[in-house]
Amino acid sequence: MILKEFLELRRDKRTMAMIVVLPLVLLVVFGYAANFHVDDVSTFVYGPHADAVAAQLHAPFVVDGVDPAGTAAQAEEALRGRETGAVVMATGTGTESTVLIDGSDLFAAQSAAAAAAASGGLLTPDVLFNPDLQTSWVMVPGLVGMIMAFIGTIITAIGLVRERQAGTLEQLAVMPFKASDVIGGKIAPYFVLASVDMVLVTVLGSFLFDVPFTGNVAVLALGAGLFLFTVLGIGVLISSVSQNQGQAMQMALLTLMPQILLSGMIFPLDAMAAGVKWIGYLFPLTYFNMISNGVMLRDAPLDSLAMPLGVLAGMAILVFTAAVLRFRRDLAPAAPKAVRSPAPTGSGR
Repeated sequence: MILKEFLELRRDKRTMAMIVVLPLVLLVVFGYAANFHVDDVSTFVYGPHADAVAAQLHAPFVVDGVDPAGTAAQAEEALRGRETGAVVMATGTGTESTVLIDGSDLFAAQSAAAAAAASGGLLTPDVLFNPDLQTSWVMVPGLVGMIMAFIGTIITAIGLVRERQAGTLEQLAVMPFKASDVIGGKIAPYFVLASVDMVLVTVLGSFLFDVPFTGNVAVLALGAGLFLFTVLGIGVLISSVSQNQGQAMQMALLTLMPQILLSGMIFPLDAMAAGVKWIGYLFPLTYFNMISNGVMLRDAPLDSLAMPLGVLAGMAILVFTAAVLRFRRDLAPAAPKAVRSPAPTGSGR
């Protein structure tokens, strides 16, 4: 029996991946990404004494720009658009210098505020968008994306695999449907339900935790639609390579776990090692977190969110195309096998 179980495990590549790959992923993630201290905060220095103050700044402030003619309005817009993480208004060389900090980036803001408080009077911290640095204000926008990722990926994958096991999908092969029609029809109900869940989570999160919603609802809806389309497509792809619901659940967890840990929702991307950080930029949840955080907390303008919106649009097209190609192969009717006629039997002479 022991030998039989080992042989079955060796043949079950998905279970072996869960046993071998997942622990390695968790080890790497927690070893290289589990860091809450941000060492580098991009900083602009504005004001008449910008050059003198910039020369006195030290970690975590990294000066990326100096503008003696910069104004407070420009400083706030730079933070709102995430052009930088902090702006020093250098109106003087002592306590008159104020550092404006983007509070929507919680861990970077905490590092910057602590460094400003310990600057010996050089800087006075002023946190914008999350003045009390409340964790819930930053976590709720991320939780919206995490919940949608779970619902979109797991429910879609399991639902379609259930139909595959029941033989429903095979019946579509004899109907006049294209693969894109099938996928669109299968995704639509889950898209509607996940959208309703997103609205409920956003409203309840804002109400229960007093998280502000300062931005444009349409921008968040656009980002959420692209994100949902992407994760639903991932669920379809998972279902197309899974034979049963157990396999679908395993594959879904393998895709969801790294997203949650490396999307910047739990551990700040800026605090991660370079290799691990760039892995985080491969996941759709990373870009939806940028959108939800920017819209809800900073009222970020549309042009500052063009990059994450564009990446999500590209991911949605790529995933949907891959799902269509995969299902086109699955729905293609099998070619009939040639039947060999029996050799004629003649009467022997």
